[in-house]
Amino acid sequence: MTFNDIFKSSFLENVGAVSVLDMGLALLLAFGLGLFIFFVYKKTYAGVMYSSSFGVTLIALTMITTLVILAVTSNIVLSLGMVGALSIVRFRTAIKEPLDIAFLFWAIAAGIVLAAGLIPLAVFGSVFIGIIILIFANLKDMSRPYIVVIDCDGHDSEQAALKLLGEYSARCTVKSKTARRGQVELNVEVRLKNGNTDFVNDLAALNGVQSAVLVSYNGDYMG
Repeated sequence: MTFNDIFKSSFLENVGAVSVLDMGLALLLAFGLGLFIFFVYKKTYAGVMYSSSFGVTLIALTMITTLVILAVTSNIVLSLGMVGALSIVRFRTAIKEPLDIAFLFWAIAAGIVLAAGLIPLAVFGSVFIGIIILIFANLKDMSRPYIVVIDCDGHDSEQAALKLLGEYSARCTVKSKTARRGQVELNVEVRLKNGNTDFVNDLAALNGVQSAVLVSYNGDYMG
């Protein structure tokens, strides 16, 4: 063993494992793909409260994944240690929208493919996925359901309200009905033929109808 062997550092040997050009190009492309994923997420979000921090998380997640995979691909020993380290990580944040899970996996997959050097696959694959999500999200918005809450005083006014809803909607389904003495409350899911909501005024003007409320929702109902 020589004097140089004693002071030789394996840490310093890994400094040049990944070139500066490769790091800069990979992180720059990851930032661009993250921005694109964030743009698609913002355009297709259909929840109640939009979270800008989740959009920033998508950008950061794409870049972080690229950074990790670049390190893993440069050292086989490091890759084994990284698998063990990441296996103990647990995330407790609740995902409220099912589509958010798809965006998280999309960001991770884009970072992995990009860091592996498959740049065309990462770019064109992300563009294709984004177009598909945009198309289907817009189709979903066109058939967005509404809930109509009607307070009426009896059977006759109830039937008159349901008849009017059937005329103005493509589909009308009673979700719940609460009957009290002299009062009936209906929760009805409707899918409108067009975007016109003036029928709510006609509902409120019917004899025996005390109030009519129109609420937009995402299609999930518990009752």
